[in-house]
Amino acid sequence: MTRIAILGAGTAGTIMANRLRRRYAADVRAGRTTITVVDGAGMHLYQPGLLFVPFGQYDPADLVRPQRRQLHHDVALVRDSIDRVDSAANRVHLASGECLEYDVLVVATGARIAPDETEGMTGPGWRERVFDFYSLDGAIALREALARFEGGRLVASIVDLPIKCPVAPLEFAFLADDYFRRRGLRDRVTITYVTPLDGAFTKPRCTKELTHLLAEKGIELVTEFSTGAVDGEQGQLTSWDDRVVPFDLLVTVPLHAGAEFVARSPGLGDDMGFVRTDPATLQATVAPNVFAIGDATNVPASKAGSVAHFEAEVLTANIARFLAGEPLARDFDGHANCFIETGNHKALLIDFNYEVEPVPGRFPFAGVGPLRLLRESRLNHLGKLAFRWIYWNVLLPGRDIPGVGPRMSRRGKDLALTALKPSTN
Repeated sequence: MTRIAILGAGTAGTIMANRLRRRYAADVRAGRTTITVVDGAGMHLYQPGLLFVPFGQYDPADLVRPQRRQLHHDVALVRDSIDRVDSAANRVHLASGECLEYDVLVVATGARIAPDETEGMTGPGWRERVFDFYSLDGAIALREALARFEGGRLVASIVDLPIKCPVAPLEFAFLADDYFRRRGLRDRVTITYVTPLDGAFTKPRCTKELTHLLAEKGIELVTEFSTGAVDGEQGQLTSWDDRVVPFDLLVTVPLHAGAEFVARSPGLGDDMGFVRTDPATLQATVAPNVFAIGDATNVPASKAGSVAHFEAEVLTANIARFLAGEPLARDFDGHANCFIETGNHKALLIDFNYEVEPVPGRFPFAGVGPLRLLRESRLNHLGKLAFRWIYWNVLLPGRDIPGVGPRMSRRGKDLALTALKPSTN
């Protein structure tokens, strides 16, 4: 019997479980293969929706569903936390003291925010003047704070990279601009976007477009700012080189790290707790029968839901190759696409991979679209909103999206620009 264990029932883990169940349906029904998912959370959170909660556009109840309902009934779900992985013994040690043995292991435990790693962030002022929106509690608390905010200095800040959904902090700044305009308060609010990067984003062409939008909306851009400390009482954000950005309300994207058990698992992760993973095959470096997917990996692709979906197609095939004793295919090219909300019911769409940065063009069909790349439109905004339905009904069940494959298509794109080297986002 082949035992497949998947750690994590978030986006990547759920997609993988459902895809593998479909791949091995006959073997699962016959008892020749088992697929077991381990997660102690109980509820599945639609993380892209957290961005909209602070502005009252989504209700928190719309973002949460039981994990069990998102998994095929042939997939076993173990409600427990993970203590550590012993890859030498092919065994997962659970917090309850139980052990789960495997023939193939997929680590899909995502990334977590670690606000306590930044001096002062969770001290006085936390959830009073200092907020995050990368957690449900944080997004709800920020919604209440924004509703009370009548004017002053609003700062949106990234502590460090990598982070989940690298465009979300920019989206927050754009939506905040729109939010205060609709309330008639924009002239009483200054909005500052603070980033450790040397520009608004990691890709040059996209950075140019986004910087223009920030300037157009009157949002100040502060670059190369490496946050060292937060003073919630004094309302000060301080960098390691002693620059200070004052605030009345700070919306921070805290430091991200991998799941805590990774550090307790010999050889599995890097210094930040992300699983060391081959960026093309998605095989972990710790052992041949260990794989990783989604935000849990250290591959230089965006930590975004689209990436997990594309990775899952490649990884499902590679697990099948591994079990058949065949060489793995180096098929994952870092493909990512993201809608970037820009306010006023408009959005940008970007599509890129390890080597090619976001460029203008049409998506997903060359010459037809209907979506335009790297250009604001209302249709892109509608696409962003439609993604929630696609997420629950297409991505999580492990279905393919017509016309959008795991490898980035170059058709319909202006590729006159020089290809880029791999980046961290």
